[in-house]
Amino acid sequence: MKSTSKFIVVSAVFLWAFNAFSPGAEAATSVRIAAMASANTQKGAKYVYGREGGYSRGYDCSGLIKWAYKQRGKTLPRTAQEQYNKSKKVAVKDRKLGDLILIRDARGHVYHVGIFTGVRNGKGYMLNANSGSYRGRKVVEAPISEYTAGSPTAVYGRY
Repeated sequence: MKSTSKFIVVSAVFLWAFNAFSPGAEAATSVRIAAMASANTQKGAKYVYGREGGYSRGYDCSGLIKWAYKQRGKTLPRTAQEQYNKSKKVAVKDRKLGDLILIRDARGHVYHVGIFTGVRNGKGYMLNANSGSYRGRKVVEAPISEYTAGSPTAVYGRY
């Protein structure tokens, strides 16, 4: 298992345990962490536009997120824009593991989504179904900065 995969799994287990045994724990936290862990199991699955399920059938970006949350009993809308519209908006300083990270253009249109997996070595990372050839058209964990070069910006949402 790669070190980033170990980091995600260990983080997910720690946060689940912390929330499971904390009085008044936020149930949504465990859903976000569990969804992140589900998405992590799909690393390497192929990118296929319009798909939302199964390692062998592939995913597009919003399909991966919808599938990961569905594994944990949470139904999300289908497209990245709809997922953003229905989510609780989160400031960068308040983002947490498992939050949605959404990429939007200069006009505010959200066109890509992933799951925030934390900050390592000063860079934020996300799991996402990558449509670009530079990392391969597959589910990967990558620095957020790869998706915000130029004018796109990252915004965060929570379920």
